[in-house]
Amino acid sequence: MTEPISCPALLIAAPASGQGKTTVTAALARLHTRQGRKVRVFKCGPDFLDPYWHTMASGAPVYQLDLWMTGEADCRARLAAAAREADLILVEGVMGLFDGSPSAADLARRLGLPILAVVDASAMAGTFGALAYGLQHYQADTVWAGILANRVASASHADMLKASLREPEHWLGAMMRSETVRLPERHLGLVVASEVKDAQARLDQAADALALTPLGQMTVAELARWNVSFAQPEPVLDQSTAPFARPLRGVTIAVAQDAAFCFIYAANLDCLRALGAELCFFSPLADPALPDCDAVWLPGGYPELHAPTLANNRSLRDSMRQHVAQGKPVWAECGGMMVLFDTLECVDGSRHPLWGLLPGSVTMHQRLVALGPQQWTLNPQAPNPEPLRGHTFHYSTTSTPLQEAGRTARPDCAPQAGVGEAVWHSGSVRASYFHAWFSSAPHGVVALFSPPSQPQSGHPVRQADESTP
Repeated sequence: MTEPISCPALLIAAPASGQGKTTVTAALARLHTRQGRKVRVFKCGPDFLDPYWHTMASGAPVYQLDLWMTGEADCRARLAAAAREADLILVEGVMGLFDGSPSAADLARRLGLPILAVVDASAMAGTFGALAYGLQHYQADTVWAGILANRVASASHADMLKASLREPEHWLGAMMRSETVRLPERHLGLVVASEVKDAQARLDQAADALALTPLGQMTVAELARWNVSFAQPEPVLDQSTAPFARPLRGVTIAVAQDAAFCFIYAANLDCLRALGAELCFFSPLADPALPDCDAVWLPGGYPELHAPTLANNRSLRDSMRQHVAQGKPVWAECGGMMVLFDTLECVDGSRHPLWGLLPGSVTMHQRLVALGPQQWTLNPQAPNPEPLRGHTFHYSTTSTPLQEAGRTARPDCAPQAGVGEAVWHSGSVRASYFHAWFSSAPHGVVALFSPPSQPQSGHPVRQADESTP
């Protein structure tokens, strides 16, 4: 164990979702990156979308921190690695500060991270002070950095908000209401940064707005008031994979990555490489065929927004069918699973043929269908089965004659019928709404992507026929 290293660090939280903590986190990262500092940003909880904005703002990869899904040791190792190279570490919270178990406050308390609260103050005055006091004192063992008012109407409005604080030294300023700095949203959350033409301009405008606040005007020396000492353990990923002697060495995994399939944890790619796999990437929207590979990973995303294009890419569909007919593994998560079914019915009633590797249909809904942490044990009969941890978040449902090959469960619960997510197994395809955090169960990941040494179990592979588009 090497000596601890100190680095300024903040956890940016809020009393609820929608207060603007993503915008403030990205603005703070962009502001200091423009000034030549190295900023490392993390996201609390299983979020795919906010990290795209933070990556653009900081120019560095963004990893998730979650005391249950990724584990405390993993969180500490990643923060310590960041502290070795960064001038500033930012962690964006999840939902409200105390929402969920574990919550953003739990993470901050466990790791000693000072909390910066972002509050949408557009419809309040004196209550701002009461809310700030409650957030600060609800749990006595948290470290408090201060509070930033967001979407403020005017300078006089900002003065009222500041005057309401019992401890004015915790005032870190006000960001004025502006549509030019608001990050665009859709049904699963923020729009991916790469899809927004003026994304960089929005980040720069947000950084400019933050630069007018006391928080944005802090010098490097002033940021040091939020120094956190991070111990430097051995990397958790190396520890978890060392016993396997890189069991995926020689295995090439093709990963779908484009606007339709973009829900990819950077840590999952790292885990596959640490296990020895070679990764190559392809676009189901644009590429005519799979690259030469031994296995395929279809991550989640937005197939419903690109259904006609996916349906029309018949050559890629046929390449997928060939891959499966040869018994080569496919792991399909959420959106990656959806495209494998016969048809997709959108909210407007339109129906689109999909790839037909799994029998049945997918129906989109206006409201969220499932949300929350999940775990899945691939082989419950193993001597010491290790569950893959992850989460679920989707607006669609499936209808299929397939029999479930397994089911995910809530943390610390056994699988139950009708609870959690079904896992489908057809030929060499495994698919589920479940999004997996790979390093939580490396043995399971090896099983998902290893080419079979014997015929696959599960339902026989779906073959193309005249009835399948």
